[in-house]
Parts: sequence; C-alpha cells; structure tokens
Amino acid sequence: MESTLIAKFQDHSAVIGVMGLGYVGLPLSLVFVEAGFKVLGFDIDAAKVQALNQGRSYIAHISPDKIGRAVSSGRFRSTTDFSLSAEADALIICVPTPLDRHREPDISYVTGTMDQLVPHIRAGQVVSLESTTYPGTTEEELRPRIESRGFEIGRNFFLVYSPEREDPANPHFHTRTIPKVCGGSTSACLQVGQALYGAVMDRVVPVSSTRVAELTKLLENIYRSVNIGLVNELKIVADRMDIDIHEVIRAAATKPFGFTPFYPGPGLGGHCIPIDPFYLTWKAREYGVHTRFIELAGEVNHQMPDFVVRKTQDALNDQGRAMKGAHILVLGVAYKKNVDDMRESPALEIIDQLLAKGADVAYSDPFIPSFPTLRRGQYALESVPLNPESLSRADAVVLVTDHDAFDYDLIARHGRLVVDTRGVLPMGDRVVKA
Repeated sequence: MESTLIAKFQDHSAVIGVMGLGYVGLPLSLVFVEAGFKVLGFDIDAAKVQALNQGRSYIAHISPDKIGRAVSSGRFRSTTDFSLSAEADALIICVPTPLDRHREPDISYVTGTMDQLVPHIRAGQVVSLESTTYPGTTEEELRPRIESRGFEIGRNFFLVYSPEREDPANPHFHTRTIPKVCGGSTSACLQVGQALYGAVMDRVVPVSSTRVAELTKLLENIYRSVNIGLVNELKIVADRMDIDIHEVIRAAATKPFGFTPFYPGPGLGGHCIPIDPFYLTWKAREYGVHTRFIELAGEVNHQMPDFVVRKTQDALNDQGRAMKGAHILVLGVAYKKNVDDMRESPALEIIDQLLAKGADVAYSDPFIPSFPTLRRGQYALESVPLNPESLSRADAVVLVTDHDAFDYDLIARHGRLVVDTRGVLPMGDRVVKA
C-alpha cells in the first residue's frame, strides 16, 4: 500500500485534500494545482469556499487571476463537505492553533478537524499536520483517532508532521522554494511524506520523528521571539540614553561574522511568533522544566505596545497637548508590512490603549479597509486616506506597520508629530522614535 501511494504522488495522479484555506492552506493548494494535481480544498467558512469557487481571492498577495486559473483548470474546487475527504489520497491539515484566554495551547481546531475526517478516512491515505503545535501532538492526538477506525499506522494508513513555513508577501521565498521539513510516525510514513511533498517542493528535509519536526518549527519561531525580545529591550535602554538603536544595529551589522541583525518594533504580531513559544513552555512543564529565558522574551515583546503608547503620551505632553481628546492617526494595523493579516497585530493593543486614555483614533492601512471589532472593544473603524489633510489634522501620527505603499516623504512633511516605531523616518524635531 505504501508503494502504491508513493507512485500516485510521483506520477501526480493523487488527489490532494487541504483542510483550511487560509494563509497556509490556500497557497499550498495552488502549488499542488500548478504541479498538475487535483486538489480539494476544505473550509468551514462557506463565504471563503464560495469566493474561491468563483475565482475570487480574499488574501491580498494571492491574485484573483491565480485563483481563477486554478478553478478553470478543473483541478481545484473548494467545499464545506468533509465527507468528500474520502476522495483524497492525502489530507493536509492547515488550521489555526491559537492560545486560550489562559495563554495555553488551544488545539481544538486540529482535533476538531480530525474528528470531522475520521468517519470518512480510508485505507491508503496519508494525513499530514502542518499547524504549529507542541511536540507530541501528532502522536498523542491524531494517531489514536486514526487507529480508532482500525487502521495500522505505517501499514495501511500513514501519518506525518510537516510544519508550514509561510512568510506572506516575502518576495524572495514562496511555498515551493522554502525547504520542507517532514517527520513520520514510522519509516514508511516518512517515505510517503517525502513523496507527497517531494512532488511539489524544491527540497524536502527528512527528520527522524514527528516530535522532532514539531519542535523544529517551535525553535524557528522561538529563535526570532528571543532575539526580537533582546533588541526590543535594548531599544528601551537606548531610548533612555538618547541613542538611536537603529543606527546601532546598522553599525553592528557590518560585522561579517557572529552577528545577525534583528530589528525592534511595536510588539510581535502574526499567528506564529507571539504564540508558538507558549506551546513549548506549556509542554515543558509536563517534564518539570521552566523555560524562563523564553518566557522573559515573551514578556518583553508583550510590553512593547505599552512603550509605544507612553512615548506617544510623553511626546504630546512635550507639545503641551494632553492624550485625552487628542486626534491620533495610526498608520498600519496589519501585523507586518505589505500583508492584509491583522492576527495578533500590536496595532490593536496600541489602539485599545489610546482609546482607553481618551484619544480620538483613526487609522490608515491600504491592505485593511475596515474591521468590525478589536479583541476587547466593540467599535468599528474604517481606514482613512493617507494625504496631507489627514496627516496635518492629527495631533500625533503613530507609524506601526511600515507598508511600502506609504509615502514616507509625505508623512515627514505633513505630520505635526510622528511616532516612528519602525525606524524608517530620519530623526527630526517632529519625529519621535518609539
């Protein structure tokens, strides 16, 4: 059965099922379609399914033309009907793994998806989990559910973990060119996983187990979290010393060895870096380990929106203006430049705090025209145009997300007070670094 499934991947006759059509699942689906595979996309959001089947895109960096070509080829269709998963040879799970209100792992999307699949799985399929999670999830949560149907993992059913490595809007790397780590529950599972991803990825990196693959993804993001936490703390120190931390980083980056530049910001955003470290710290407690270093970096990063708001308030005070009643324009609410993704964006926390202090807040973001609610607030905001009028009207402009689409010369000319959290504007009387 293993050799039959591998052959299907090698000759591209296999049907690929992708569970979750978001920032990971949708580009992955398109890569398989472009390689000649038939792809079934599954999502619980009927509006997303309808949009895709009509050739429309809901992700800024994925063009409607690309979706339209995939649909018109006859090799891609989307559905909310999980019973159709029986038609697929590979079932790839790309669903969110957030934190709950206690900042502990919430893998209910993973287990819920698997529970929806279990009644329909059949012999000769492979399940691949791509969602970021703690070591042991694949073996402890997915494997028992599959075996409950009487399948034997590695003989008539196959199970792998292959972490997603998407970086939306990165012009240098995309799904196919990013090396794909893959670990299997058994050696036969690993062979199947390598065949699945080897059919569409430039390089597959095999590892000895699903647990190794799971921890690999956590290490990648914890590495970034810790180093960003370090440079964010240095930013606070440098600010007290009246030193431009960005100038320091540029100078340090000239060292040709032993230094990798990381850059400070208003806080961490996105689905991975603010969340993933807590998956490891939670699991480590099971083994009696307290991950103090990782948690400290998380605390530093979590406090950065507070620092930005304090800098804004101090800058207004220096101009004889109170925060209460001040008109503040926030530039960028996406979690990173050039994307339309607001997940865990520090801009949301900054806006919450500004409003709580009595400020009148507006925002401008070319990628996010509107959003109905924030994490705790029940208010609606819509993006305003970035022009001389909106800039000069604001008592303070807070640059949170450094989109390439922003006209920084315009901002520097017309902003009465600009709080720059990204270090993209030159120092000046009206520019405050935060």
